[in-house]
Amino acid sequence: MCGVIGILSRSAVNQSIYDGLTVLQHRGQDAAGIITSDGNKVYLRKDNGLVRDVFHTRHMRQLVGNMGIAHCRYPTAGSSSRAEAQPFYVNSPFGVALSHNGNLTNAAELRDSLFREDLRHLNTSSDSEILLNVLAHELYAVLGTRPAHLSPDQIFTAAEGVYRRCRGAFAVVAMIVGHGILAFRDKFGIRPLVYGRREPAHGVDHMIASESVALDVLDFDLISDVQPGEAIFINLKGQVYRRQCAPEACHSPCIFEHVYLARPDSIMDGIAVHKTRLRMGEKLARKILRLWTNHDIDVIIPIPDTSRTAALQMSYELGLKYREGFIKNRYIGRTFIMPGQAQRRRSVRQKLNAIELEFKGKNVLLVDDSIVRGNTSKQIIQMAREAGAHKVYFASAAPPVRYPNVYGIDMPDAHELVASGRSEEEIRVEIGADRLVFQDLKDLTEAAHEGNPVIVSFDTSCFDGTYVTGDVSAAYLDDLQRLRNDQAKSRIRSVELNEVNSYSYS
Repeated sequence: MCGVIGILSRSAVNQSIYDGLTVLQHRGQDAAGIITSDGNKVYLRKDNGLVRDVFHTRHMRQLVGNMGIAHCRYPTAGSSSRAEAQPFYVNSPFGVALSHNGNLTNAAELRDSLFREDLRHLNTSSDSEILLNVLAHELYAVLGTRPAHLSPDQIFTAAEGVYRRCRGAFAVVAMIVGHGILAFRDKFGIRPLVYGRREPAHGVDHMIASESVALDVLDFDLISDVQPGEAIFINLKGQVYRRQCAPEACHSPCIFEHVYLARPDSIMDGIAVHKTRLRMGEKLARKILRLWTNHDIDVIIPIPDTSRTAALQMSYELGLKYREGFIKNRYIGRTFIMPGQAQRRRSVRQKLNAIELEFKGKNVLLVDDSIVRGNTSKQIIQMAREAGAHKVYFASAAPPVRYPNVYGIDMPDAHELVASGRSEEEIRVEIGADRLVFQDLKDLTEAAHEGNPVIVSFDTSCFDGTYVTGDVSAAYLDDLQRLRNDQAKSRIRSVELNEVNSYSYS
């Protein structure tokens, strides 16, 4: 899960890109970067950390130009070294920079072919650098004998080459120095990408972003989503070209964007995230009424922040009080994004504090957007008991997460998922709830589908193990497990820390 932005304007873009990137900070807190161009040179700043910490006044002044792209990131596997921060840049042809949200499922194969056949050297373990080099190679291939000329048709031909070679999930915004901005999305539309424009006095500005909320804060109008398999090219004159570059596109956006990842004020693929979460709460409440007719719930309390919308709708449907029982420290990062299990455990108590009067002597129903590893849920249930709750029930607005996500979300290896290999009753015992209710997968997909009936399917792989790209094998998942489990990440981060310390004192 990452956030990407691209802006082409008639005026300087550095401040607009920065402002848009801060709005997408929820999509990645590990690293951030911005690259701009004045038509001839490029100016790059990227580093580990939050947007506000990576960019200071001196950096912003150096990011000159009317065109630029940006990225905020957390690592789904492997390294979180600053070298892995995006955007990535290569100087040929012309100079190409790229920001990528997603994950390539054939990265290992591409890495080998880039070295052996395309004669390209890769400097990081990131599949985004692979994607950049594939794009650069395809652009170089279409230039032929006219290297100074690059037409929209040639750019789209290069994009078609990327689609032929790359598999998996990718929502991409790229900058071609001296020519313009290119955006494209995998043929399943797994990760979101939207296009917008605004018309200030100086002319028309164009913007690409992961979520529509980034357009909203900068007064851009949402024009459309980048369609699955579609490429959009905007040249330096502001002319917009669009082409379907991947045949047999099958729109299957990731359902987990609506469960947890996206901001509630975003609209993606024509679906309002807020409305989807309201419907999720409505359907979950109806399940409780159906299965637990004589419930003794006194109050509904959400686990901030993502579950608030669903919990509020549940209170209406069930005719129960809705109360804010946890106060959140907003200076602690999202625990789902924390790099290691020990750090996640420490952060929960720092992140949330219970209001005792909302719990004491009551039967409370805690509502969360989902249960992934289960450790956070377990600690929160214990906090509710310590605050005096008589009984603690737990409701998940999503079904049990039983399988890893391979399309750009840092869901751990299956052995670290609390629902993997466990029944719902066993999960209840594991997290310590008096009763546990999960959303049905059918209800979840219907909640999103009602927002846009044209979309006939969603990627629900983390719930049902069905991967829409059709190329995820058991061997691939085994390899992913070795990269994503907490022990592997701890080893990598230890090596990186030693490298930093060695550099600092050398």
